[in-house]
Amino acid sequence: MGFFKDDFYSTKVKRSSREPSGSWNRPSRWGRHNSALKIALVSSLASSVLVASLFYLTVDRPKSRSASPALSSSVSGGYDTNERIISAAAKVGPVVVSVINQTQGGSANNEAAIQEGTSLGSGVIFLKQKGKAYMITNAHVIADSVKLQVVLSNGTKKTATVVGKDTITDLAVLETDDKGISQVADIGDSGKLRKGETVIAVGNPLGFSDSLSNGIVSNLKTTVPISLNQDGVYDWEEEVIQISAPINPGNSGGALVNLNGQVVGINSMKVADTSVEGIGFSIPIDDAMPIVEQLMEHGKIKRPYLGVYSMDLSIYLDNQANSEDEVPSDSGDAEAAPESNGDDDVPMGEALVVPKGVSEGVVVLEAVGPAKAAGLAFNDIIVALDDQPISSTLDLRKYLYTKTKIGDTLAITYYRDGKKSDLRVKLVEKTENDG
Repeated sequence: MGFFKDDFYSTKVKRSSREPSGSWNRPSRWGRHNSALKIALVSSLASSVLVASLFYLTVDRPKSRSASPALSSSVSGGYDTNERIISAAAKVGPVVVSVINQTQGGSANNEAAIQEGTSLGSGVIFLKQKGKAYMITNAHVIADSVKLQVVLSNGTKKTATVVGKDTITDLAVLETDDKGISQVADIGDSGKLRKGETVIAVGNPLGFSDSLSNGIVSNLKTTVPISLNQDGVYDWEEEVIQISAPINPGNSGGALVNLNGQVVGINSMKVADTSVEGIGFSIPIDDAMPIVEQLMEHGKIKRPYLGVYSMDLSIYLDNQANSEDEVPSDSGDAEAAPESNGDDDVPMGEALVVPKGVSEGVVVLEAVGPAKAAGLAFNDIIVALDDQPISSTLDLRKYLYTKTKIGDTLAITYYRDGKKSDLRVKLVEKTENDG
């Protein structure tokens, strides 16, 4: 049958063109010529309409506002991203656990409410071996722990023990039996992250298990000052990934995941301010895994120990400017050393002599261990380590922990009674008794 319903294009002959007896009328020469011309014109017209229709259907052209969203490239891209988020969440979900930390006086047995003395966090299963499963979490998540439990994504509770922890990097490793655990995290490469890349944060925020939020990488390396003992004095700096996905209480220790479902960070901190929303921080997995490996092997991070209890010279000078008679209070310990070495002859009453033009450095309040053996004393002002200027306790600690190792000999430049001097200290391993 014909392409169109129009009667003039029908291949059938009209009933009126037949004789009543059914025989054909004999057309004239002009009629035959005219009919052939009509047929040619009609065929040409039909071909033109058909070609135009096919061109309209296949050619790229601007979409009207009423065009179907499914044909929009932007909507299609968003759909793809959404599907990848769903896929990544499904992949990482089974390896993220809830961590219940029961401290003194707390109880982790009441599922209806978290009682006083019990805190929540998250963890990431990264290894299974010899019947055990191992999880990364934050050191602050398991602080002051009396009893630890982990809750799998299917609701199974397991008792966990601490393999090792490090307060400086805020990382810890937990261990439990591997019964019912069939999957471990796919560890990615945080060095390949790009600014603006979509990521998801998976954890246990506010006690809501198996929760996730998505955002973008806002900054690949943000330096965040940290007060290790929460006394308001910054004594360490952490380089972290800044993300727009919010990190709420309970999210700490959870996974930062790319759209391939790979763990690229361990969520750690959140800017808590009434004027700040949607800012979270994550420890890059490239920085976390070497710490994890040391914790697995030694149960701690082996770091060099100097042995000074100190305060920043700038704080002393500020105190002096506010009150000439005020005795400066201790502001921090370069290595969390003991508060006192027990000696009765520590000259705590002697005045500090600050040379003219010196405004930055570290004032020694007490020297113990290697520092004392090398000759450092109360009121010495340390201004350089290995000829590198040191302006604060934070600088001292960062240089010590990142530029030196156990057994190294450290050159110290300092002022004593206004006179500049140098000495050398052999660094030893820091022990639990050193704080």
